[in-house]
Amino acid sequence: MKKNYLIAVLIMEALLLSAFELIKLEAPLPKLKEALAGKFYIGTALNAEQITGKDTASARVVKEQFSAIVAENCMKSGPIHPKENVYNFTLPDQFVDFGIKNKLFITGHCLVWHSQAPEWMFRDSLDKDVTREVLIRRMKEHIGMVVGRYKGKVKGWDVVNEGIEDDGTFRKTKYYEIIGEDYIRLAFQFAHEADPEAELYYNDYSMANPGRRDGVVAMVKKLKAQGIKIDGIGMQCHIGLDYPDINEFEKSVEAFAALGVKVMITEMDISVLSMPDKNVGAEISRSYEYQKKMNPYIEGLPDSINTAFEKRYLDFFKLFLKHKDVISRVTTWGVNDGQSWKNNWPMRGRTDYPLLFDRKNQPKPVVNMIIEEARKY
Repeated sequence: MKKNYLIAVLIMEALLLSAFELIKLEAPLPKLKEALAGKFYIGTALNAEQITGKDTASARVVKEQFSAIVAENCMKSGPIHPKENVYNFTLPDQFVDFGIKNKLFITGHCLVWHSQAPEWMFRDSLDKDVTREVLIRRMKEHIGMVVGRYKGKVKGWDVVNEGIEDDGTFRKTKYYEIIGEDYIRLAFQFAHEADPEAELYYNDYSMANPGRRDGVVAMVKKLKAQGIKIDGIGMQCHIGLDYPDINEFEKSVEAFAALGVKVMITEMDISVLSMPDKNVGAEISRSYEYQKKMNPYIEGLPDSINTAFEKRYLDFFKLFLKHKDVISRVTTWGVNDGQSWKNNWPMRGRTDYPLLFDRKNQPKPVVNMIIEEARKY
C-alpha cells in the first residue's frame, strides 16, 4: 500500500512539474517598458517601414516593449524640408500618429544639424553663402513650421545636434560659420516660441570625452544665464565593448545633471566590431573601405563576445538605474540588429549585433537580465 502511495505521489509531482514548465513556456515575453516604468522611459528609433506599417514584426516589438519613440531620419531637415518653401510631412505625420495611437512619449529629431541638412539652406541664387540675416530667417521659418505643426503632440525636441567638438570648441558648421555660436541660442529661442510646452534638448555623441563634456557644460550654463529654455541633454550612446570608460560616462551624467537639466541616453547601441579609428566617435561623414578582417562575425557571435556584450549592456543599465532620479529616458537606436546603421558605418557591409533584439525580432537574453536588474530599484 505504501509503495503504491509513493508511486502516486511521484507521478503527481512529475505532472505538476510538467505543468509548471508548460506554463513557463507559454508565459508572455517580458516587457521592458513595464520593468522600467516609474524609472525612465525606454525608447527606440523608428525607420520608415515601421512607421508605415510595412514591417509589422518590429512594429509589434515597439508596441509591446517600448514606452517612447524618436524619428530615426524622417524629421531631419533634409528629408522634411528638401527645398525652400517645400515640406514633406507625409512620413513625419505617420510617425507622430503612431506615437499618439500607441500612447508613446514622442521625441522629434532633429531641428538643427549640419549633417543631412538641405544644401539650399546655406546658399543663395548665385550659389554663394547666404548672409547671417537670411540664414537666421530660414532657420526660424524651418523650426517654426516643423515644431508648430506638432505642437502639443511631440513632447520633446532635439533642437541642436552635435555642435561641440572633442576639445570643447564649437563645431565649425555652416550654421556656426555664417551665424556664429549664437545660432544655438537662436535655435532654442525659436523652438520655444513655436511650442512653449515642449521640452527642448541638446544632443551629442562622445559625451564621456572630458573636453566635450566641459564644452557642453559651458554652453548650457551660458544659455541658461541668457534666460534660454533648455530642458535636457541627450548623451548619444554609440559605444563599443571597450570604449568609452564607463566611469567617464558617469562623470558626464553627473556633470550634466548638476546643471539642473534632465539627462537622456539617446541613440544607444553597443557594437561588437572593432573600429578602424577609435577617434571617429559617431561622425557620420567618416567612412572606410571594406576589409574582411574587420567583419569577423558573419555567422554569429562566439560565446566569449556574446558574454562581453551582455555584460557591457547590463553594466550600463545598472548605471542608468543608479541615476534614475536624473535620467528621464534611455533610447536604443533601432529595434533589431538587422536594421542598425552600425552594419554599414563606418564600413559598409559588416554584420554587427548592437541592439537588444536579434534579426528575428526576438529579445536577446540580456533583455531578461535588464528586467531582473530593474526589479532591484
